[in-house]
Amino acid sequence: MLLGPLLAQYEEALIAVGEEAESLSFAYRALKNWTFTDFVLALQKEVEVEDQALLDSIFEQLKQHIPAQYIIGSADFCGHVFTVDERVLIPRPETEELVALILEENDGEPLRVLDIGTGSGAIAISLALARLNWQVQASDVSEEALELAQENANQLEAVVDFKTSDVLDQIAGSYDLIVSNPPYISRDDLEEVGANVLASEPHLALFADRDGYAIYEKIAQQAPNVLTPDGKIYLEIGYKQGKKVKELFQEAFPNKRVRVLKDQFGQDRMVVVDNGSI
Repeated sequence: MLLGPLLAQYEEALIAVGEEAESLSFAYRALKNWTFTDFVLALQKEVEVEDQALLDSIFEQLKQHIPAQYIIGSADFCGHVFTVDERVLIPRPETEELVALILEENDGEPLRVLDIGTGSGAIAISLALARLNWQVQASDVSEEALELAQENANQLEAVVDFKTSDVLDQIAGSYDLIVSNPPYISRDDLEEVGANVLASEPHLALFADRDGYAIYEKIAQQAPNVLTPDGKIYLEIGYKQGKKVKELFQEAFPNKRVRVLKDQFGQDRMVVVDNGSI
């Protein structure tokens, strides 16, 4: 059978089980190491036996709600390719906006940076690669996640110091910039989470107690002890959490400015704590 009609059959079956149709061609192209042009040219060609087996394998995994990035073993983030698997969340485009904001608002002066809940290391490594004179430390409660983050740092030749810690419990010293994309989904919002996310991505990195605010509350409680006087905090938040997270950090830092910023889709997505100089 030609590749085009065969893909169409698979995609129809994926849609029937609630998966995105394009995930199949995305994973197939990546595992074949094809450019988009290679893919388009192949659509009108007969599928070889080994490629049929590869398509079957990808299809079966997607049908079991395994994300395409786990199937290919990598995800793009801020122009870099990060290894990902079931130990960590897949980096999201919204988080790239957080990194871009940090780089835009902080020029090349040396800073001590802490990334709380680093997961794959995507934020910390991207910052370290973009600002070679920043001293970047990253923490996570999951030692398995930190193992993968270190692998990514080694692969991308980034200098990041990784440490096991539940928020700031095991963190010493002071920091000019604290960033975190913590678990923030309330368990009452399960219906908003995709089937492949629920089935495959680590729940420890997805869900937080106290209606999704538990980690923000702990950061707000502990951060005043380690943030420098001119220090800044950058947080990713859920789209419904802007008002509450702003209140938490305004109470913790009464003399600082707290902003709620929107993502490219117009949803509340970031909270920034600073001295109002920008």
